[in-house]
Amino acid sequence: MADASSPILLFDSGVGGLTVYDALREVLPDAPVIYAADLAGLPYGEKTEAQVAARVAGLLGRMSERFRPRLVCIACNTASTIALGMVRDVLEVPIVGTVPAIKPAAAMTRSGVIGLVGTGATIRQRYVDDLEAEFAQGKALHRIAAPGLVALAEDKLRSRALDLAAVEEARAGLAAMPRGGEMDTLVLACTHFSLLKEELGAAFGPDVALVDGAEGIARRIAHLLEGQAMTPGANRFVVTGPPGAAEGLGPCLAARGFSPPEPF
Repeated sequence: MADASSPILLFDSGVGGLTVYDALREVLPDAPVIYAADLAGLPYGEKTEAQVAARVAGLLGRMSERFRPRLVCIACNTASTIALGMVRDVLEVPIVGTVPAIKPAAAMTRSGVIGLVGTGATIRQRYVDDLEAEFAQGKALHRIAAPGLVALAEDKLRSRALDLAAVEEARAGLAAMPRGGEMDTLVLACTHFSLLKEELGAAFGPDVALVDGAEGIARRIAHLLEGQAMTPGANRFVVTGPPGAAEGLGPCLAARGFSPPEPF
């Protein structure tokens, strides 16, 4: 049984995992949380599988030694689809990954045409092929890489001016695919993208439902930790690389009860 002060470790390449944190707070309001943002490694979607796997496994190994978490959540689709199995092999605590929400999207669609936006690394993974084969047989699942949305989400949380060209590019790319005009469900296969629901919703229109996995991940974490004692503590936000990489995040972190960013 974990010590009551033992934290949940939420890990992401950047700030996208804050969408998972927000959902987690709805079901576990008192859980102590350490959020780790690998800003020195951002973006993961442009790295090779080998680079992502080695980086994520190495960082989570060192972070687990230092922070002694009761559970680790890889709040990043790219890292999860590539490195989840490896991390589970090397760490002895429960590991919850983040995978594209194809199953709920397939249950929701009426037209049978589903879009999926993710990083270049995520959309090419066998893991995604397997999810499509298991849950979306007989449906059209159109995947598109939208790496520009990662930077856009990072800018949004820093209250910077937004260039929405990447949003329009993703919309136009999916619309141009076979039966693209019939698409009624869009899977946000990157936790960063959930920060852009307002912008994506405006571009794709009210007839396209946006689906992510944040609430499901939060429920899974709560289930695994059911009955465990938890002592509320100050949320910590740690970053790789220079602390200046977190510049501009102060207001959004303070609103969530995080202490100022600290280097890992």
